[in-house]
Amino acid sequence: MPSAPVSGPDRRLFLSSLLGVAAATAGLSGCAGSSAAAKSDADLSAPLSAKVPPGTSLKIASYQDVQQLQFKLAKLPKLPFTVSQWLNIGAGPDVINAFRAHSLDVANNAGIPPIQAHYQGYDARIVAINVTRKPNYLFATKPGSDIRTTHDFAGKRLAFSQGQAQGVVLLRALKEAGLTYDDVKLVPLTSNQFLTALQSGQVDVAPLANSQAPAYLKQYGAKGAHTIPTDVVDLLSLLWAPVSVLADKAKAAAVAAYIPQWAQGLVWQWEHPDEWNREFYVKTQNLTLAQAESITKLANKPLFPPSWDEAIRWEQETADLLAEGGFVKKFKVDSLFDRRFESIAARAVAAEYRR
Repeated sequence: MPSAPVSGPDRRLFLSSLLGVAAATAGLSGCAGSSAAAKSDADLSAPLSAKVPPGTSLKIASYQDVQQLQFKLAKLPKLPFTVSQWLNIGAGPDVINAFRAHSLDVANNAGIPPIQAHYQGYDARIVAINVTRKPNYLFATKPGSDIRTTHDFAGKRLAFSQGQAQGVVLLRALKEAGLTYDDVKLVPLTSNQFLTALQSGQVDVAPLANSQAPAYLKQYGAKGAHTIPTDVVDLLSLLWAPVSVLADKAKAAAVAAYIPQWAQGLVWQWEHPDEWNREFYVKTQNLTLAQAESITKLANKPLFPPSWDEAIRWEQETADLLAEGGFVKKFKVDSLFDRRFESIAARAVAAEYRR
């Protein structure tokens, strides 16, 4: 069952409702001084090794097996290390829990999970950036809704995930609409609960990924469910890893070797939409070809800037937005980036994917 709407001084209770008792206990013990995440005893100043030592392995997140499929279809070279496990993990809270359990070494998320991890006192760093220029999410209404614009969100129950990309998209949309947190009723959920909450009418609106919307509308569009597109972007898609992994010279070298293939896999997907539609959306996600094509039309061209300056500015704006709402404490986000890795992705792709 989704949690009750939360507003005002209770906003920080999102942390426990989203991350579970074990993670919340660990996180809240460090919340009062999130500087713990910014001050690490690990040495991240050592240059990255050009070669991965034999016997090195990484556990890598690959939600819905996307990375393995990209690598296979693109016929990318064999990685110079062992992937001991590909984990089907995508949601930020799940990734943070897996990092804490030492069951995951590298993950692909949006910009908000590293901020959430810092707030909990967990030490991790961003190692690669893919900038998105078009919205990856749109807002879906419950069946029978008369909501037509983001201005109509006032007084409504909105699904909100503090530790995921969907959360920051919602907060930015509210800001653009001139609404404050107290003008709406935020319902703390994780993204995998959004569809159920919409279908049951327990929330009025939820941000859905572009890839989720076609199936939802196919089932509930005739009952009055619809979507509300906005121009709000979630700028960052990134790779990140625990500091304990990056402080290990062998594992850091393996992460550096993984980044080029991560970038090249995304470029291949962009350049081969028809094959990706068939092999991923139709064969593994059970969508029709028409639905797959509608998703692909909304896709972002990969962009791996040689400089992270824009990404850091955007991440700071996001952290400040969360702090304004009382969701995290204010801090400088520079500490979230390991700039030893800054140009690796850009060097691995053609110039048109760098700017």
